[in-house]
Amino acid sequence: MTLPTPRIDAHLHLWDLGRSAYSWITPELGPLHTTITAERAHAELDACGIDRAVLVQAEDSAADTAFMLEVADTHDWVAGVVGWVRLDDPVTAQEQLDRWLAHPAFRGVRHLVHDDPRDDFLALPAVRESLGLLADAGIAFDVPDAWPRHLGAVADLAAALPELTVVLDHLGKPPAAQADFVVWRTTLAEIAAAPNTVAKVSGLQVRGRPFTVAGVRPAWEAALELFGPDRLLWGSDWPMTLLTAGYAGTWEVMAALVDELTADERATILSGTATRVYRLAGEGSPR
Repeated sequence: MTLPTPRIDAHLHLWDLGRSAYSWITPELGPLHTTITAERAHAELDACGIDRAVLVQAEDSAADTAFMLEVADTHDWVAGVVGWVRLDDPVTAQEQLDRWLAHPAFRGVRHLVHDDPRDDFLALPAVRESLGLLADAGIAFDVPDAWPRHLGAVADLAAALPELTVVLDHLGKPPAAQADFVVWRTTLAEIAAAPNTVAKVSGLQVRGRPFTVAGVRPAWEAALELFGPDRLLWGSDWPMTLLTAGYAGTWEVMAALVDELTADERATILSGTATRVYRLAGEGSPR
């Protein structure tokens, strides 16, 4: 009997507004302006048959990372945690890394580059030094919302630190306008040419625009061609999807696209790449 393909959501957020500021989560964001609990997230995963998830930081703070690691201690569906360290200060970065690496769930680092005022953040010598520490520790580095300010810097970063696994979140946020899309695809190809890069098919929803298979297909097919299934991983980006299709609607679109692939390719995108990149303990219990 063939077992179902394990499913790992490689990009899911939780936050506790009582634990930290999350300054970007304002009342204008409606359903996001509340504490997002592990119990609520698990209900969404369970309803869609998703086995486990990787929690990803939603704030550049130690408090947010500590919160996620505490959740991992008590919820076995948490496959790993992508937290934060202060990359522009290598001494502090090492101290924080030492602290987080003591926890078995800590699997990656991310910095909200799109909220950082420094356009050259990924090229700063101090940041490169800190990212070298990540490479030495075997920890992946996630780059979020890279288009348009930071996408061009990702290929240079990957070339400069070939031992660092660079995870491009949300496919770098492909733009809607055709002229911009062409530039995005060209830059994505430069990133994909570096063997130490992978990309998340996540966060492709646009507020106010229907989330459909047809709408996602151009970016999806570009990613498949450039990275191949073995360097792609899927993430829901929930609860950000509460502003668009919700968890179930997002998964429905993704499942339709993935179902066009072979069984091995489906397994790779839905669990294999995430397991390899984040060095997860196992592939979960297939449903």
